Amino acid sequence: MEHFVVSARKYRPENFEDVVGQKAITNTLLKAIDSNHLAQALLFTGPRGVGKTSCARILAKKINQDENTTDQQDFSFNIFELDAASNNSVDDIRNLTDQVRIPPQTGKYKVYIIDEVHMLSQSAFNAFLKTLEEPPKHAVFILATTEKHKIIPTILSRCQIFDFKRITVFDIKEHLADIAQKEGITAEDDALHIIAQKADGAMRDALSTYDRVVSYCGNHLTRKSVAENLNVLDYDSFFDTTNYILAGDIPNLLVYFNQILAKGFDGQHFIAGLASHFRDLLVCKNPATVALLEVGEQTKKRYLEQSQAIEYKQLLTGIDLASECDFKYKNSQNQRLLVELCLMKLASLSNGNLSEKKNLDVSIQPASEVKKKATTLSTTPSPSVEEPSQERDLKVKKEVQQTKDTEKKEENSSAENAAIAKATEENRNTNATSEVSAGDKNSTSASAEKEENSVGKAIQKTSGFSLKAIKKKKELMAEKEKNKPQEIERFSAFTEEDMQKAWSAYAKKIEKRGNKILASVYNSDIPKLKGKKICIELPNETMKISVMQDQSSLMKYLKEQLDNTEISLEIEVNHVQEKKYAFTPREKYQKLAEVNPAIETLRKTFELDI
Repeated sequence: MEHFVVSARKYRPENFEDVVGQKAITNTLLKAIDSNHLAQALLFTGPRGVGKTSCARILAKKINQDENTTDQQDFSFNIFELDAASNNSVDDIRNLTDQVRIPPQTGKYKVYIIDEVHMLSQSAFNAFLKTLEEPPKHAVFILATTEKHKIIPTILSRCQIFDFKRITVFDIKEHLADIAQKEGITAEDDALHIIAQKADGAMRDALSTYDRVVSYCGNHLTRKSVAENLNVLDYDSFFDTTNYILAGDIPNLLVYFNQILAKGFDGQHFIAGLASHFRDLLVCKNPATVALLEVGEQTKKRYLEQSQAIEYKQLLTGIDLASECDFKYKNSQNQRLLVELCLMKLASLSNGNLSEKKNLDVSIQPASEVKKKATTLSTTPSPSVEEPSQERDLKVKKEVQQTKDTEKKEENSSAENAAIAKATEENRNTNATSEVSAGDKNSTSASAEKEENSVGKAIQKTSGFSLKAIKKKKELMAEKEKNKPQEIERFSAFTEEDMQKAWSAYAKKIEKRGNKILASVYNSDIPKLKGKKICIELPNETMKISVMQDQSSLMKYLKEQLDNTEISLEIEVNHVQEKKYAFTPREKYQKLAEVNPAIETLRKTFELDI
């Protein structure tokens, strides 16, 4: 059996032209060599597998070539590679500086390639500073690292820095296609695209994955076999999921998600991939952004077809829901249920029941509201196909608003007429009666309350921020005052004892209703009678405000019970009765000293502090 060489070593670049995806850096190095402007200390930084060490070896070979040498000469005696991960001590750097002094036997330069230079210790960095700042003319240092932030600033300032970027999916796919052609292997475009995406910008990872897939699939790489070997969710999974969502087929959607989980895929990986799939569909909605889609030609056609079947707003809402589910996944107690709920919401969006995310919180509405909405929608004429979408939406909104305004006017007029009719009938009954008994007084008050409630409801219905609503509200308020039944004047005599009994009865009444705080305010003092004026003295302003807020109900009750409409209420606040409370330790001590002066003598005797 022949010795197998992995593709990452077999197809390592030999020239700057072979380096993939780093044109800016390779062109800069070539021009620096041609113009003799090459620095003696270079730092190659970037992610793994993007060509840092390969460029360093090619550069070391290039600077030693002249007109008499060929490309086959490797100048291995002039190139020294040091792995800083295992040689990171001060002694290793001292050995290196001792070797630097010796000039090369062949060629112009001795090149020192220090890989993973960030692994050097602090003392090793300091020992290397002087040599790096003033190297001999024949020495060139190339430092390579994946973590530039770990290198001390004094080293960075002495180097010319080259930042290697991640290789694009397209460049990796093209390079894999060239290698497959050299190896005599046929590969589908989508299969190579999956490998390139899996590599995440690293060519070495892409070549390692390619060797693994070739071992599994043989000489023909298909998208299905590659996805199966790499255990990744291919495009078919997301296309099928989106089709179920568009059809609103929740049962089959949940069954399909269960099949994906049964294959060993993670729910978070699935929902994140679905969000990316929605993003790709959104990109396909506009021809100007189709270039942002990094897929093969066959898959791009499928994206374009499916993007036509889904609306723009629906895609935005879908991305929002999937991203929110991805964010909540790790902290969820039931992760599977979280993803299933997200899928059901997405399918509900497709059914047309929901158009935006805010409508996902479904609430039960009264039957009258549902009926009203149905009537409004049924009376709205269907827009013609020839009308533009914006004009059609404006027309429908205007007609719906006119229907609502008509219904409001009808409700307001009916409520107003009912209130006026009741008030007129009440006035007629009041004028026809000269003396009112206790039972008649109760019925009169009840009818007055009904009238006030009806007019009040009409006023509430017309409340709004439009000028028409404000004008209508003022008219109803004026009508309410105009049709308000006149209070019958009564002048029955009563004693202070009768007033106090009625006062206590009212306090008990509101206490039964549950307002115990206000009842305690009424019971805090015994009211006095001065002529026709009821006087009460309260200890603070808060109690006064509570009584004043309830004054109308209180006076109405007292006038009915005492059969006298001339009585009035006067509230006074006695600030002397307000209690002073001690809060700080010093205030508490002063309070105790006022009660017992011997405490102050005790404090002074023992020289105590508060």
